[in-house]
Parts: sequence; structure tokens; C-alpha cells
Amino acid sequence: MMAESNQRSEGAASPLGPISAVVVNFEGEAYLEACIRSLQAQSLPIAELIVVENASTDGSLNLLNSQFRGVEILRMVENVGACTARNVGMRAAKYRWVLLVDNDVVLAEDTLEHLAAAVSAEDGAVMAQPRSLFKADPTRVHYDGGDFHYAGLISLHNFGAEVSALDSPPVEDIDVAISLCLLVDKKAVIEVGGFDESFFILFEDLDLSHRLRLAGHRILKVNSAAVLHDAGTAGISFREGTDYPGRRVYFHSRNRWLYMAKCHRLWTLLVSAPGLLVYEAAWVVFSAKQGHLGPWWRGKVAFFGRLPEVLRRRRQVQRGRKIGDRRLLVGGPLTLSPNLSSSGGLGLRMLDGALRAWWGLCRWFVV
Repeated sequence: MMAESNQRSEGAASPLGPISAVVVNFEGEAYLEACIRSLQAQSLPIAELIVVENASTDGSLNLLNSQFRGVEILRMVENVGACTARNVGMRAAKYRWVLLVDNDVVLAEDTLEHLAAAVSAEDGAVMAQPRSLFKADPTRVHYDGGDFHYAGLISLHNFGAEVSALDSPPVEDIDVAISLCLLVDKKAVIEVGGFDESFFILFEDLDLSHRLRLAGHRILKVNSAAVLHDAGTAGISFREGTDYPGRRVYFHSRNRWLYMAKCHRLWTLLVSAPGLLVYEAAWVVFSAKQGHLGPWWRGKVAFFGRLPEVLRRRRQVQRGRKIGDRRLLVGGPLTLSPNLSSSGGLGLRMLDGALRAWWGLCRWFVV
């Protein structure tokens, strides 16, 4: 299969030159075949396909070796997390433009073609994401990118919306791209530090998007490109039900603070502190109700353990800043999974209203 894809790429006219693809896999046997076959079927063929195999214990490696002999496999000796795996794949890729794909993503045949065309036509664009749809319900948007919420969150666009009800342009600028499927200029990404490997997983796309935007780069969302997003990594991903994983609570508790401490101005943190404390209090209550107060606390302890390293990285990020916080940050909406929103509707609306109200007051003091 890979040989066929390489033969097709010789005559392909990519506006960006040859493009590498990197698939990050951990325990993805159930998803991996559909993902790779969708990459090999792209109308704009991929010149190089790499799978970073993150020490899976399922049948992923056997599947790769038996079904995809032409695919390059980079085997990690342990699960190094999505951030490190993406960086390893990008650095190993031969070509400047790299399509980063999670193992539970299936691309439409023309996804890469639309992404490449959009990036090549827009000056200053270094990253583009397609429109992500729920695989279980392709009529609804899962991820359409988003904005930087001042509370250290992503204010998602069109989350859960019916695609047929949206009137979206083919291509639009966004501030936050979601890392499930990204076409990236690896030179620009590596120049701002790549994915922060201390995050392991969760908030890493928010953090990288913020650093790219602070450096003056553009990020695109290509609505004419589409992917289907499946169920994700067991024990971390959250799609259905109301049982929030304890590991996700830990990463949320730690990584949100890692991100804000690095990317937000100190003055912004000070004037927005009441809103940040309101959100944190709500998160503590939620974690306790889920029986995960321990993971929340361990996340905070881990944050302070990394503080010297965070402050060093903060200095690097802030030195390269070209855009102020007032231009980038927003006060809402607070976007949560529909299953959580339905179970705590009034409380969440009150929290969203409180966060919006404080930002409406303090944003005029932010620079």
C-alpha cells in the first residue's frame, strides 16, 4: 500500500512540496488501520508516513508489521506521551511540512489537499486544522478550533453544533488549533519550542497555539477539510457519560497552571486572579464530586515541583512576544462536554456568567 502511495506522490503537485505524515499511537489497535488507510488514500499523496509507537501493549505493533510494511515505525521504549511523540516524529520527518495525526482520526480523501491549499494561499500561516466531526455522529462538530479563555481554557467554536446549521467560510483564522490533526510548518513549530514535553498530554495544543500566536504566526481552520474523531485514549479521553477520568483531572490541574504561568503576562494573571480563583474553586468542587480530589492535589504539587523550569521557559516565551494579552484573550463562552453541561446546567451557566463579568471589568487593564 505504501509503495503505491509513494508512486502516486512522484507526479503530485503539492503547493508546499513533499509532505510527511506522523501518526502518534498508544494502545490504538482498534483505530490504527482505518487511520493509516485514510492517509494512504489522500488525493494529495503523502511522501513519507511515520508511526511513533508509544510502547503499546495491545496488538498495534503486530498490525503495523503485518499490514503496513512500508510505514516507518519509531518505537519508544516507554509511553513518553503525545507531546514527546509528536516532537520525535516531527524531527524525524524528512520534509518541512508535516501532517500530525492522532491514531483515532480518519481523514476524508481530500483533507490534506484542502489543508495544503489553504496554508499555501495565506501568508504567515504555519498551522492548519480541519473541521473535526464526531465519528459516532458525523452530523455534529467535535472540534472547530477556538479562542484563548483567560481562565487558561479553550473557548471552543461550534462545539456540538449541527454542521448543516453552520454558514462557515472555507478557511478562517483561529487562535487555538486542536492537535488531533494538524498540518504544521515544523520549522516554525520547533523555533517556538515544539510541543512542551512536560505536559505529557492535555493542554499541549492550547500551549503551542498560544506560543505561535504570541510570535506573530497565523493558525487556520479549514472548514472544507474534514476528519472523523473516534473515542480516544482510554483513561484520559472523555466523550460520553459523567465519570470524568482521574488521570484527566490530574493533567488538567497541573497543565492548566503550567500553561498560564508560561504564556500569560504576570499583570494579566494578577488582574484576572478573581476569575481564576472562581474557576479553580469550581474545579475543586467538581473533582471532589467525582472522587478525584487526590489527583487534583497531586497536579498542583507537580506544578510547583516544575516551577523553576516553567519560569525559565516563561522568560523565553515572553521575550519573543509580539502580541498583547488583551488582543488574544476572551472571557467566554466556557465550553464543556454536553454530557457535563446537561448534568450541571444552572451551576455552569452561573460560572460562565461570573467569568464573563469579571473579564468585562478587568480586560481594560490588560495589555
